[in-house]
Amino acid sequence: MPLFLAVSFSVAAKEFHVSVIGNNEADGSQEKPFKTISAASLLAKPGYVVIVHAGVYREWVNPRFGGTNELNRIVYKAAPSELVIIKGSEVIKNWQRVSRNVWKVTLPNSYFGSYNPYRDTLFADWFNSKGRVHHTGEVYLNGKSFYEVETLAKVENPLPLKDAIDQPGSINVWYCSSSFDSITIWANFHNSDPNRELTEINVRPTCFYPSQIGINFITVSGFHLQQAATQWAPPTAEQTGIIGPHWAKGWIIENNIISDSKCAGISLGKEYSTGQNFGVHKRMKLGFQYQLEVVFKALQIGWSKETVGSHIVRNNVIYDCEQAGIVGHLGAVFSKIYNNHIYKIHVKRQFTGDEMAGIKLHASIDVLIQNNRINDCGTFGIWLDWQCQGTRLSRNLLYRNTNDLFSEVNHGPYLVDNNILLSPIGIRNYSQGGAFVHNLITGKMVQKDVTNRYTPYHYPHSTQVAGTSIINGGDDRFYNNVFAVKKSSPLDSLNGESYGLNLYDGYLASQKAYSDALKKENNVYVVTFAKVKQPVWIASNIYFNGGKSCVHEQNEVVDEGFDPDISIEERGEEVFLVIKANSSFSKVKTQLITTSILGAPRISESLYENLDGSPLKIDQDYEGMSRSSTSPKVGPFEKLELGEQKIKVW
Repeated sequence: MPLFLAVSFSVAAKEFHVSVIGNNEADGSQEKPFKTISAASLLAKPGYVVIVHAGVYREWVNPRFGGTNELNRIVYKAAPSELVIIKGSEVIKNWQRVSRNVWKVTLPNSYFGSYNPYRDTLFADWFNSKGRVHHTGEVYLNGKSFYEVETLAKVENPLPLKDAIDQPGSINVWYCSSSFDSITIWANFHNSDPNRELTEINVRPTCFYPSQIGINFITVSGFHLQQAATQWAPPTAEQTGIIGPHWAKGWIIENNIISDSKCAGISLGKEYSTGQNFGVHKRMKLGFQYQLEVVFKALQIGWSKETVGSHIVRNNVIYDCEQAGIVGHLGAVFSKIYNNHIYKIHVKRQFTGDEMAGIKLHASIDVLIQNNRINDCGTFGIWLDWQCQGTRLSRNLLYRNTNDLFSEVNHGPYLVDNNILLSPIGIRNYSQGGAFVHNLITGKMVQKDVTNRYTPYHYPHSTQVAGTSIINGGDDRFYNNVFAVKKSSPLDSLNGESYGLNLYDGYLASQKAYSDALKKENNVYVVTFAKVKQPVWIASNIYFNGGKSCVHEQNEVVDEGFDPDISIEERGEEVFLVIKANSSFSKVKTQLITTSILGAPRISESLYENLDGSPLKIDQDYEGMSRSSTSPKVGPFEKLELGEQKIKVW
């Protein structure tokens, strides 16, 4: 994995220390530390470093101040080699036994202050409750979250939930009801005594999140952040997570372990004023129309590179979040997301919706998503939805997800290069203007036009909207990829999906052919553009074990008789790709892919180029090795050898 060099903070003018045995009336020195992180956050100014010592901190850190620039930021970090945990939960000890396995606790409303997760329910645009109520609260026994059920009878007689991935774990259940002045929680603890074990419940909506917007240049490093009653985070509402900058610029979220969010782990999302679930509250327009309005409202309040985004999210471990590991609309622009391990997202499956993935971003303008490991998600690994322009997905490892990559209603240019995609569906493409280069794909390709929604595209490297368009499909590029169908995969192929690129057989092969077809049909009318298929540029891909090429592809190699027998081997935190290679890999005539070859998508007319606007050259492989300038190897690995081999990929 390549290393990224970034300045996290400058030499601090002042340090604050925090300890669980401290005192908030102290001065915050190492000798007289504060007791809570929140106490330090009310005083820390640009240039300060807040060092937090070992212990569990049950609080919502709500920073009052931010830094002024990259070199004058505020840093919150765990003390070296010390375990520091920030929790949105509280320990509950006064459980009363109701029956052999069922216990209950009654808490006054005053216990929760201004926010009660057992009265607050999940409710938002694009949220599917599956016909029942879900509270933002949660119950945990020894760190393991339970499953909320809708009746007390289901607590007394729990059955496995059919959609849950962990069937045995799904019989650990709870239920709540409320009266005028209190709430009661029932839970089935089976053979455990909740008063003798670590039993916790969510009480806070987040762990580290400014209530005010514009708190810029903060670093959060080295913490465990857990157990928050986060609300559903659609693109048309304020998006909260266990941690997030809340419409700010220049945060660094690094080296943290983030888990057990009711919905999202990290939020890089929008704020409140540009819209708050108008789709379900007003019901006057289609949801996508309200989302389009959000974009223009954001521009009115100053959405730009100068005010929002440019975050770094790196080296985090994120798991057990039911909506997304990382979510964001508008607020993630110009950010870098790399070296994160995201897994077990949406595995309880008690509710669903259209915002669920390991990484789910809208408006990922000039965002780099690189070197992430995303696995075992009961939904999409990466879902890029609306305004994915200038985005680059490079050298990511995705496996055992329901789907690996979903690109929805984007116009490009966006680049997907040197990725390993091993789930049943590799790429679900409801967009146009994408470039797919040097990837290894073992799952299906799915393609669909979307002609009932107009979505924005932008001026290059800018948040300013240049126009809107429907998705006619096509205008994609596929070069130097490996399509290797797993032997166990069913080779059924429905309309719009395939193991390979034959789903583009009906598309044109050049810009000239497209222009000629438009002229022939009279290109003034919308119906003409819907009728004529956009061109697709496809060359130099290899297909194994039943994968199909496109009829107008150039320089392809199809080897139906060879099975690369691809699998993943996990050894602790290390991951190896097991693959067999034969001489067919060397028979593909390739070229180095550059800006001059990729050109520009038809709608946005923006070149495929680097994030800084310089010409693009895909001259490194998955491992960061230099590629041949004349005949780079097909797939993610430049130095692939003949025979079976194990390649360390994480």
